[in-house]
Amino acid sequence: MAKIVINYTQDSAQLYVEDLENGIKLEMVLIPSGSFMMGSPEDELERTDDESPQRLVFIKPFCMGKYPITQAQWQAVASLQQVNRELNPNPSFFKGANRPVESVSWYDAVEFCDRLTVHTNREYRLPSEAEWEYACRARTTTPYHFGKTITTDVANYRGTDDKENKWSGSYGEGPKGIYREETTFVDSFDVANAFGLYDMHGNVWEWCADHWHDNYQGAPTDGNAWTDRNENDNHRRLLRGGSWHDDPDYCRSACRHWDDPGYDLNVIGFRVVCGGVAARTL
Repeated sequence: MAKIVINYTQDSAQLYVEDLENGIKLEMVLIPSGSFMMGSPEDELERTDDESPQRLVFIKPFCMGKYPITQAQWQAVASLQQVNRELNPNPSFFKGANRPVESVSWYDAVEFCDRLTVHTNREYRLPSEAEWEYACRARTTTPYHFGKTITTDVANYRGTDDKENKWSGSYGEGPKGIYREETTFVDSFDVANAFGLYDMHGNVWEWCADHWHDNYQGAPTDGNAWTDRNENDNHRRLLRGGSWHDDPDYCRSACRHWDDPGYDLNVIGFRVVCGGVAARTL
């Protein structure tokens, strides 16, 4: 059997820390400008047609949460003044201050960003799908930012076979692992990508700003979110990254998924981005 190679990247990112008060911090990492081939090549194992055609996308600098939003961070922001909708201060099924918040809808995540924007006077938002994949890949072209395969030593996903759903607990020549059946703390795995981001593969799916489209035909190449005319309708929204419940195929950098914006499942969380001045001044 071929040797399994996992690339461990030393975290040396530029970042700033947002003070959410009462000892709660939000670490934001600078994602530099650049370009990349978005989507998966035709020879990538378990790819799907919605990941094509590959195309060159240009990304402006922005800052992104080092981790998915945690329950402690969620509770801090949920206590701030309402902008458009109420927020449940403790929505998660798997409780823990340093676990990712989950069971939050796309609308809830947008309200979180809006409240944080008002509180900090900096524009926080959900990432575009292109920004998310660019940040996840961190200049890599392999299925995962740490290499050609994945193990449950470096990410939280279903590492065992599920015969009923015909899911495999391994990817490529990688080994099978364990199935934790729950979220893990966001800093459980000491494996950052080259940009200094953690937990990009598995644990919780992450909401993006875009509407769902069946493939990349006609998609923008400037890194902006791809939305239809009415951004406030119930059009399906993008999810990225896979989760604790999914097999490793779904945790690939290029894998795309969707859900209705009002759904709040215990496999879905999010992380925030901030552009403009914050990114230019780091």
